[in-house]
Amino acid sequence: MSSSSTSTSTSQFYQRAILEYDGVLRHYVYPKSANSAHGRAMGWSTIHFIPQNICLSMGISLNSSACGFNSFCTLGTDQIPKCECPTGYSVIDPNDSMSDCKPTFAPQSCDEEAPETDLFSFKEMPNTDWPFSDYASFPKVTEEWCRQNCLDDCFCALARFFDGTCTKKRYPFSNGKVDVSVEGKSLIKIRNSNATADSSGSKKSRRSIPIIAGSVFLGSSMFLNLLLLLSICLYAFCFSQQKSKMIRPHQVLPGLNIRRFGFKELQEATNGFKEELGRGAYSTVHKGIIKTDNTETVVAVKKLHKMATEGEEEFKAEVSSISRTNHKNLVQLLGYCDEEQNRLLVYEFMSNGSLANFLFENSRPNWYKRLQIAFAIARGIRYLHEECKNQIIHCDIKPRNVLLDESLAAKISDFGLAKLLKPDQSRTTTGIRGTKGYVAPEWFRNMPITVKVDVYSFGILLLELLCCRRNYEPQVEAEREMILADFAYDCYKEGTLHLLVANDDEEALNDKLFDKFVMIAIWCIQEDPELRPNMKRVLQLMEGPVEVPVPPDPASSTTSI
Repeated sequence: MSSSSTSTSTSQFYQRAILEYDGVLRHYVYPKSANSAHGRAMGWSTIHFIPQNICLSMGISLNSSACGFNSFCTLGTDQIPKCECPTGYSVIDPNDSMSDCKPTFAPQSCDEEAPETDLFSFKEMPNTDWPFSDYASFPKVTEEWCRQNCLDDCFCALARFFDGTCTKKRYPFSNGKVDVSVEGKSLIKIRNSNATADSSGSKKSRRSIPIIAGSVFLGSSMFLNLLLLLSICLYAFCFSQQKSKMIRPHQVLPGLNIRRFGFKELQEATNGFKEELGRGAYSTVHKGIIKTDNTETVVAVKKLHKMATEGEEEFKAEVSSISRTNHKNLVQLLGYCDEEQNRLLVYEFMSNGSLANFLFENSRPNWYKRLQIAFAIARGIRYLHEECKNQIIHCDIKPRNVLLDESLAAKISDFGLAKLLKPDQSRTTTGIRGTKGYVAPEWFRNMPITVKVDVYSFGILLLELLCCRRNYEPQVEAEREMILADFAYDCYKEGTLHLLVANDDEEALNDKLFDKFVMIAIWCIQEDPELRPNMKRVLQLMEGPVEVPVPPDPASSTTSI
């Protein structure tokens, strides 16, 4: 129980403590008699709260908010969280006190011919923050620069300015809170009340010119009226045809800042899909350049094969789910194409390619960079498992699905694609998702598939990162070294873990830390999924001074952590 200056006697009061729906543990008392009330009402009243401010205490992860997406939290009486929508937003479910909020205006167009920057302004909210929607940050800038930069960026839905730093955020906002302890201000971008939502902008004004002109001449004669009407119809038909060709590639899914491309546009961006970055069983990835307003953005265009459904709406629903993810250790989805039978996804370009190329070829990362990569991958998987609004099981964690940017920061790719593929699509046995060597045993045993399959794959990947070698290497001299997972446990059991890095002459290698991480990896590859830790626990073991329990033989585990 939290500390408090209020003292109560169990002989004078009935007491109860309840962990209530809003996440607050409240301690209630009820006087046993009027004489024992000491000024308290003859009824239940609260004397303690844990935590003292649920709005501030719940900001630990994306899904731990006291309120829904796009809303913000303030405290009411008895520390009850009050959820409100910011200006320009309305509650989705009025019957749910913690419901999500939705924008009441059309999102900003990403059409470079009509950027709509003059149709939006900001609602200033001091002492307010939504901490889990950042995608860009700029230090040492002015507030005016911050506002203009967000206006010029159709993906920016909110900007936060504090102490000379501008942070841009996209939909959906999460863990919103208003409190005097929150420094800085949030700038909510909303459409001006007198602004039209037509994405064609000034073209709409020009389109109204012949209509106005027509109304002037309507009274002159039936012939002129008929002629004018036919002219307007012909003009409108040609305009709509041209507009549909221009606008369709730039449409967005409702409520999301994700661009819809035309197939021809992606064909031109990739120079006819000429430069191939990679190929898999279900996709081919090509390098492309998207040109917008004298700027060029390098992207990776993934052409999907053997889709689970040819239905446009189903594909959009899955793309919508993937695009709602927002984490620095996930490759960002920028757009999609669903034109006729073509299904393509457009991702940010990762200049240093896959971890597989970097780890197993000539230039390998140093020891501490490998640890940073391991932490980044673990955080990305934890986000997919525990912090997404809709849980995502990756099903194919491996070095080739981890990409590195220009600073060698690791990001997980291909998350969520399992939903888009046919059930029989596999790299191994029918019905199994994943890649040989990284596939958890339960895939072969007709057991329920849970997030623990990703934990198993991460354990294999962690061993590969630690030892700078593939899990399976048939060309090694000693037969027992062929399968890294088995060799690692044998070395651990024999106290000879140094044999795992016999070819690594790096002086910075920390033996104690190395042993700890090998033990964590062995816990992750336990054959019984119930005995594997979840990714939250894995990160606790990796990050903190927590002592890792002795791992059992993965094939005959009887204990858990």
